Amino acid sequence: MKAAILEKINEPLVIANVELTDLLVGQVLVKVLVSGICGAQLQEIAGHKNNVKYVPHLLGHEGCGIVEKIGSGVTTVKVGDKVVMHWRKGDGIESDFPKYIYNGKTIGGGKITTLSEYSISSENRITSVPQDTPNELCALLGCGLSTALGTIENETNLKMGESVMIIGIGGLGINLINAAQLFNASPIIGVDIHENKREVCKTLGVDFYINCKEENIQETLQNKFGIKGVDVIIDTSGNKKSLEETIPLLSGKGRYILVGQLKPGESIELKNANHLFDGSGKSIKATQGGQFSPSEDIKRYISLHKAGILKIDNIISHKMKLEQINDAIDLVKKGQAGRIIINM
Repeated sequence: MKAAILEKINEPLVIANVELTDLLVGQVLVKVLVSGICGAQLQEIAGHKNNVKYVPHLLGHEGCGIVEKIGSGVTTVKVGDKVVMHWRKGDGIESDFPKYIYNGKTIGGGKITTLSEYSISSENRITSVPQDTPNELCALLGCGLSTALGTIENETNLKMGESVMIIGIGGLGINLINAAQLFNASPIIGVDIHENKREVCKTLGVDFYINCKEENIQETLQNKFGIKGVDVIIDTSGNKKSLEETIPLLSGKGRYILVGQLKPGESIELKNANHLFDGSGKSIKATQGGQFSPSEDIKRYISLHKAGILKIDNIISHKMKLEQINDAIDLVKKGQAGRIIINM
């Protein structure tokens, strides 16, 4: 099978043939139909996910596929099932790490990998869905969309009419905007370093956009938009400077949610930290996928999509082939894409 392989840190991925190995207990062979690209892949390529000692390895953790074969002990899916491929643990067995053969040597990947024509997956990293569920929706539910919905639902305690600022308007940021709109947040503020994201935010119905490379966020909020504090701030960038500048912008009841991860070993400094005690008290919280529970939430989210409430048309900016994976990654790095779908 063809697969995208991280051979060297900070180098382009290699598209090459990889051999499958026999399924172990709790493992499932999935024919991958489509995969998304997440910011986590950029972190892996940079070696920021504690993965340096494991290269070469396979990547990807949000996808859609068809079950081709099941290993012993597997009970939650059967051959022929369409599945969401997700990195959060769902029902079923937590298997050993999958193994593949590349250039005569054994290599690995996570309990789920999706940037390949086939994937050996741990049973608890796939969830069966109705056959008529759109492939792209399945892939988005593997991480980007589910993380956004889970973050708003489970982490923000968002109330109707509260203000939300989303920092980083990439694939995840766009999903967060949609999720905040579902919960009737107002106003919604988008922040990014790319001017082209202003038009993206306008198309999405965002109330205000700030190019933080050209504008001071606090001054623009107060002087241009008349906003003294933001109730919920969600950072997808993991950028040290961004965190230090925006945590003080919380309202007296503000909640700051960290979705993006800082670089390993990096620290932030909170100047004049007494402001955290203003009002009823502020909070800063890191989230793991918005506490998304695949076995409980996927069914609900698919129902919302069927009802026309949860829309994904404005999330996907590009559809590309596996052979174009490095071009796709470059688009993400340059801030020129929303969520990119890779068709196998």
